[in-house]
Amino acid sequence: MNELIERFYGAFNRKDGDAMAACYTPDVRFSDPAFGELRGEAAGDMWRMLTSAPGDLRVDLEEHDADGDRGSAHWIAHYTFSKTGRPVVNDIRATFRFRDGLIAEHDDVFSFWKWSRQALGPAGLALGWTPLLQGKVRKQALASLEEFRAGHN
Repeated sequence: MNELIERFYGAFNRKDGDAMAACYTPDVRFSDPAFGELRGEAAGDMWRMLTSAPGDLRVDLEEHDADGDRGSAHWIAHYTFSKTGRPVVNDIRATFRFRDGLIAEHDDVFSFWKWSRQALGPAGLALGWTPLLQGKVRKQALASLEEFRAGHN
C-alpha cells in the first residue's frame, strides 16, 4: 500500500485528478477541515476540481507508511489561494484505510487556523479559530465542488 500512497501524491503533484480518483474505492469516504465529509464520486471530483484549477501547486510527500489495511502520510501543499492571491504552505497529516488494493477511507487533518491565517490574512488571523469562519469556508468549498460537478457530469 506504500506504492498506492506514493502514486496518489505523485498524481497530486502532477495535477492529475483522474489518477488520484482512481486510487479510491467507488464508495470511498473522505474528510478534511475545508470540505467536511465527502463520499464516493464526490471525493474524486474534489481532487479533479483542485488539480484542474489554474495556478501554482507543489505537493511534497514528506513521509508515509502502510501496514495491512491502514496507512498514514505527512504531506505539505504549497500553492497560492486563488480567492486572495496569498501564498499558502499547508502541513497535513493523512490517515487511510485500504480495501481491495485501493483507498476506502481518507482523513486529512490540518490546523484550520494556520491555514486561514495564510489564505485569508487578517480575517483568518482574527476569526480562523471560530466555527463561524470554518462553516463559511466549508459552505464555499462545497458550493465550488457542486458547481464543478454540474459542469463536468
